[in-house]
Amino acid sequence: MPSARMQDRLGAHVSAQGGVHTTPARGKAIGATAIQIFTKTPNQWREPVLGPDIRDAFRAALESEGIGSVVSHDSYLINLASPDPVLRDRSIGSFTRELERCELLGIPGVVSHPGNYMDDRAAGLARNAQAIRLCLERVPGRVRIYLETTAGTGTALGSTFEELAALRSQLPPALQERVAFCADTCHLYSAGYDLVNGYEEVWAQWDRLIGLEHLACLHLNDSKTPFGSRRDRHEEIGAGSLGGKPFQRLMQDARFTGIPKLLETPKGDDMISNDRRALQRLRRYARAVPR
Repeated sequence: MPSARMQDRLGAHVSAQGGVHTTPARGKAIGATAIQIFTKTPNQWREPVLGPDIRDAFRAALESEGIGSVVSHDSYLINLASPDPVLRDRSIGSFTRELERCELLGIPGVVSHPGNYMDDRAAGLARNAQAIRLCLERVPGRVRIYLETTAGTGTALGSTFEELAALRSQLPPALQERVAFCADTCHLYSAGYDLVNGYEEVWAQWDRLIGLEHLACLHLNDSKTPFGSRRDRHEEIGAGSLGGKPFQRLMQDARFTGIPKLLETPKGDDMISNDRRALQRLRRYARAVPR
């Protein structure tokens, strides 16, 4: 039977430099059992072509390095809500290729920011939903989209539970089954969801508006900025404005057992030590006796 550690689905975003097949070893180096990766360079439009050799090497590495869960994160350039038809078409093409790569590699989900509406919020939400529908129809299969909560900076969509639920609801019922959510602790806190003083209230609201059954991934990030700042600035676990308490509660919350929990916190100079230390801390939180 797998050990409890192998079942904790805890890890971080790791570099894919050298190819996606190199990522599981980086996960093992930090003590991860789950990883998040880019399947392409996130700040370039160039789309890599992956073949069966890379697929087989990636899957073999996941097994040999003991990585039980993996998710992808889409490109920073993609904006499915854009009113600019050129950018939107390019974004749809890039996101389609992302889904295709994940289907090939066997990655079950792609974390995606809902995008920036730029002109009108309702129109942007509708454009995003339409683009998601097109991409999912073009790539039939099992890979799902994990819409990520945002901090609400500028014209970003997805900073409220109501908006995330509305985005999913605009899709045809058959495609809604392929859309779930990723909750980022820094983004939630910055958007006005008080995980420090109102932990249970936040998740009760999530369950009422979205449904806990649709939570597929957690990003564990402390925040460099205060509550309600609407700024997306990640800090090491326990060193920011959230502090350690909400992370201990998340690690001990039976509702989130089995959900991948992934760091996107500062890496430091060697890309290993900070993540390894943070994962050790989170596992201590999981074992701690509640006060």
